[in-house]
Amino acid sequence: MKELIEKIATEFGTFKSDAELQTEKGNKAAGTRARKASLEIEKLLKEFRKTSLNESKK
Repeated sequence: MKELIEKIATEFGTFKSDAELQTEKGNKAAGTRARKASLEIEKLLKEFRKTSLNESKK
């Protein structure tokens, strides 16, 4: 579970930096990378919910 949280934090950091590049400097490629990172974050958060529920049932 700790590994999963670290992956989420890393991916969110990537998303944040790319999203800032897009909004502040108009970098279109950074926007594409940010959207890709958001999809990965979504997958990781769904995995977190599933893992968290399983852990709470123990």
